[in-house]
Amino acid sequence: MPRVTARESAGGTQSVERALSLLSAFNEEHPERRISELVTATGLGQSTVSRLVGALVNLGYLTHHGRSGLYGIGPRVITLAGIGLNQSPVHQQSRQLAQNLASSLGLGVNVAERHDASLFYLCHFEGANAPRPSTLIGRGGPLHATAMGKALTSELPPDELRSLLGDQYARYTPHTLTSFDELSGALQEVRSRGYATELEELAFGRACVAAPIRDRSGQIIAALSVSGPLSAMNLPARQDELAMIAIEHADQISSNLGYHATVTALPH
Repeated sequence: MPRVTARESAGGTQSVERALSLLSAFNEEHPERRISELVTATGLGQSTVSRLVGALVNLGYLTHHGRSGLYGIGPRVITLAGIGLNQSPVHQQSRQLAQNLASSLGLGVNVAERHDASLFYLCHFEGANAPRPSTLIGRGGPLHATAMGKALTSELPPDELRSLLGDQYARYTPHTLTSFDELSGALQEVRSRGYATELEELAFGRACVAAPIRDRSGQIIAALSVSGPLSAMNLPARQDELAMIAIEHADQISSNLGYHATVTALPH
């Protein structure tokens, strides 16, 4: 096996980092880019960007639309994403259940994990009364402004929660919780009733109910939510019903992951 010199190793690492920075320049706001835009977004030279983009196209990580001159994410990235998703035990145990629930309720049903200070969607199914033009799978979201985020962080110690999110949070609507004290109060309510709610805290006109999913040890590792437009969710009349449904299905996924809740008998 040929020996790799330090210079070759460093150069190879730099090329990988630069290629990944190009891929990272594609996001929800900019799903397609021109070479000039990639130069601006990454700070790399035009010749470097052109060379790396050509290699990424040849390998299937990017596609090139000849008429427009735009580049976009290629099929190889989608293949790798599917492989990673299918390896997730949470995704494996929740996918069919979430899909069936979305169909029966006519609402959106999502499953997400927490990745550092944001949530990460693993499953997303639309019901007839909660259509969306694009999937949420792979997207992130704020922990403080979503029912999913509250469910995911509901049992974090206060010091850990503050270290993770800080004291002040971004405001998305007038209903968003924007301080540590407000969030702490909301999480106390989540712990006491076993589910979290979201009412126009992230976006106007939408509501959500979420319940935690636990692993074998009892630790919260994911959350399941039922969501949709205010009119379809109708929380004033259906909150208890939808909360129980979310809890039951989250508990089923937890059980499939090996979690078994212990019930302590009350003294006579």
